[in-house]
Amino acid sequence: MTTPDHSPLGKATVYASHYDAGLLFPIPRQANRGQFGLGEGPLPFNGVDIWNAYELSWLNARGLPQVGLAEFRVPADSPNIIESKSFKLYLNGFSQEVFDSPDALAAVLGRDLGAAAGAPVKVSLRPARSDQVRLQDLEGQLIDKLEVSIDSYGPPDASLLKLQDASAGAAIEETLVSDLLRSNCPVTGQPDWGTLQIRYHGAPIDHASVVRYLVSFREHSDFHEHCVERIWLDLQQQCRPRSLSVYARYTRRGGLDINPYRSSGTETAPDIRTARQ
Repeated sequence: MTTPDHSPLGKATVYASHYDAGLLFPIPRQANRGQFGLGEGPLPFNGVDIWNAYELSWLNARGLPQVGLAEFRVPADSPNIIESKSFKLYLNGFSQEVFDSPDALAAVLGRDLGAAAGAPVKVSLRPARSDQVRLQDLEGQLIDKLEVSIDSYGPPDASLLKLQDASAGAAIEETLVSDLLRSNCPVTGQPDWGTLQIRYHGAPIDHASVVRYLVSFREHSDFHEHCVERIWLDLQQQCRPRSLSVYARYTRRGGLDINPYRSSGTETAPDIRTARQ
């Protein structure tokens, strides 16, 4: 079975110290997408799920342990997501495996993850001590300091989203940022925390309505990827921007973070790491 309740989430686990691709647990995206109105046809957005692994280790040809950081980019149009605990168990299995080079390890990772996701997965390995990744905030106007009264903490309510003036107003380009995104794992109930960036071109969106809408995810249970897709779809349907991108940088759990990006365009997600990560 490939439903979340059959995954390793929330269950006692023996941590393997040897490689086993069979530990990866794929979950079809469509089962959850159908719950918020995405059918089985072409997706209305482009995007990628950017995973970062901070606890990756293996042995070199001399048997000396190596450590590194890994980034995995899973396309949004892949048939499956990969359940996060199974991903962690799989990565842990490399701790006693010998590889002649990081490239050899990356090739195995790409092969296995692509098979689980059902589409090619881009793998990048970095040294554990690296100046390639710098902490920075997501660009945009922080909307969390608005004096907003909140009375809805779930389920997500698209009707909360409003334009500043539904009848007039020239289109603008604007980027909004919030640290208030919180949802819950659909299996364990553990909270997931994230920073969200909304970039759009269109009629001005009421900032307070965005805050109320994001807070309505606070008691919602779903995977990171599907929360971001629901946010993108609700903004698109309620506010009708000419272009729209939604990007979430989630805090890590178990040595992994997941950062979904969805866009009506073809631009790529900013390559950053926030202070919360």
